[in-house]
Amino acid sequence: MLSVVRVHLPSEIPIVGCEITPYVLLRRPDGAVSTDDVPETAPTDGQFMRYRWYRIQRDRKVPICSVHPMEQATIQCLGCLKSKIPVAKSYHCSAKCFSDAWQHHKVLHERASSALNENGAEEEELFGRFGSGGSGVLSTAGSGSLSNFGQSHGVINGPVPLYPSGTDKNSGETWFEVGCLRTYTPSADDIGHALKFECVAVDSEKRSAVGPPTSIMTSRVIPAPTPTPRRLIQVNGDVLGHLDLDSQTSSLGTFTVLSYNILADAYATSDAYSYCPTWALSWTYRRQNLLREIIGYHADIICLQEVQLNHFEDFFAPELDKHGYQALYKKRTTEVYSGNPVAIDGCATFFRRDKFSHVKKYEVQVEFNKAAQSLTDAIIPAAQKRVALSRLIKDNIALIAVLEAKFGNHGAENPGKRQLLCVANTHINVHQDLKDVKLWEVHTLLKGLEKIAVSADIPMLVCGDFNSTPGSSPHGLLAVGKVDQLHPDLAIDPLGILRPPSKLNHQLPLVSAYSSFARMVGVGYGLEHQRRRMDPATNEPLFTNCTRDFIGTVDYIFYTADSLTVESLLELLDEESLRKDTALPSPEWSSDHIALLAEFRCKPRIRR
Repeated sequence: MLSVVRVHLPSEIPIVGCEITPYVLLRRPDGAVSTDDVPETAPTDGQFMRYRWYRIQRDRKVPICSVHPMEQATIQCLGCLKSKIPVAKSYHCSAKCFSDAWQHHKVLHERASSALNENGAEEEELFGRFGSGGSGVLSTAGSGSLSNFGQSHGVINGPVPLYPSGTDKNSGETWFEVGCLRTYTPSADDIGHALKFECVAVDSEKRSAVGPPTSIMTSRVIPAPTPTPRRLIQVNGDVLGHLDLDSQTSSLGTFTVLSYNILADAYATSDAYSYCPTWALSWTYRRQNLLREIIGYHADIICLQEVQLNHFEDFFAPELDKHGYQALYKKRTTEVYSGNPVAIDGCATFFRRDKFSHVKKYEVQVEFNKAAQSLTDAIIPAAQKRVALSRLIKDNIALIAVLEAKFGNHGAENPGKRQLLCVANTHINVHQDLKDVKLWEVHTLLKGLEKIAVSADIPMLVCGDFNSTPGSSPHGLLAVGKVDQLHPDLAIDPLGILRPPSKLNHQLPLVSAYSSFARMVGVGYGLEHQRRRMDPATNEPLFTNCTRDFIGTVDYIFYTADSLTVESLLELLDEESLRKDTALPSPEWSSDHIALLAEFRCKPRIRR
């Protein structure tokens, strides 16, 4: 007989928009135990599994705290309602919660007021797009300041099924069937309610249950946390507002580039990030939150790092395809990886089909493992090759794409001239003790880009996570074009791969995009805030990576300054707002890195 051995949930808290697939262990008629499903279309010994999901609605609904989603809200910020901020952000579990969150919370009011003055009625649509789509609007008849919630909002989350599946008069609970598959994705209507999953073996002929059903309850469904939208700021200090980049890039002939280390699921463990709630660390939650964030930036080119092969193929490529993006991918090789092959991460570059077409993809020339093999063959004695390769081979890769712009922004100087763009996306993940290897890999990448530059007059972007802070030798090589021969990093070179130091240079006129904030002149709310988030000693952001144990800048967008100009930059985050959740990742931000985005314009070419 087909029977259920055990059922459990992958996460203790269900979140709107994040699918839930319970773990169901079955014992088959032959005695074998397996997690493989037995659907109605493929019964075993005349039996199959039937699944049901129920929403359990009590007589009284409860609003959820916007800061502590496990807690019931007891107070509501009326300023949020007047400013038409998503209602989910107005709830707090206590006066202390509201007071502690005020510095972060008041930014919502300031932005809502500013946008309302500038855009009038457009602000409601704007916040709706970045909010939870009304998912936090709960009708209730609570106590104290919550007593009037139900009067003002009513049933906004949509209709419920007309016919309840069952009612428990003693508890006041009503069950509504909401799903009939093993997997269920909570909707806005489920917020504040617990869900029940039920599974049972069914006789194919009689259509009746074989034995009693097995069920499990969830906690209350919570809305997906929605971080405050980051604004795009022009280099002259004017704030453009929340990211409405579609019309801007089309009208101005500019393009935007996003670089983001999304934190591979294989590395997002509770041991490494114990401060992050397990539900917010789960891939089912993080992938949806990351996708919402990435799509919200409307970037023309997207460079992602730490993208697992299975997540690229099964999620990011098909999802971003729906939004008009073409995908390129390069995974790390397997020389030093012993885990699940599909979990190997790599770099993924996406570009909008209506803005760019793909011309060429380079990967072999700068696959560092192949370069390491060539180097050891050339300069390392045979007896030391194995040790040298062990030090050099770290499975890092770079994905280089040459794109052709479909928009014309090179003017009458070069009518009919193709506008090409070279985009390098890389992740240099080398242990801090191997500073020679890290510098050698960056130098190898830059020499590969130089070869492309020699063959074509082409603007270049170098994006990624370099795991190198400002002041390190790799950053100096990128930003200055050479390494100071007295730099302390050069003292570590057991294989002689950095000799002579004079060879550590390149001719690409690279500039860090975010250094534009330091060079900006003028005054303004946005500009002053960004200056405080920059390091005046290095002209780089104070941080792009923020965990409990490390905070610093390791991510960059470099561009060739002779062919591109920076028009705007995505605002940086402040450490204080992130520390309310200890560090990254958090329920709001699903990576331990922050996304960087720059808007560029191609400079007119000078005829020779």
